[in-house]
Amino acid sequence: MTDDEWQAHVTREAAKAIGEWLEERGRLHQPIRCLTRPELEAIAQNAISTFIVKASERIATRPGEPGSQKLSMLLV
Repeated sequence: MTDDEWQAHVTREAAKAIGEWLEERGRLHQPIRCLTRPELEAIAQNAISTFIVKASERIATRPGEPGSQKLSMLLV
């Protein structure tokens, strides 16, 4: 998987995590502007957590790749 493909994959996984959080929260009929700061922070946390998990998986499965080495530096 190229770096661009991996980034697209992680973006889709983060979007999925955000969507799941929004569905669990309920009130999907409300506009985004109704979200509170803690709710927005929870959405950001879901996206960040997904990135960390996916980056860790990539580093573990392909440690020698340049993309994995860059990710290692980001996570340290």
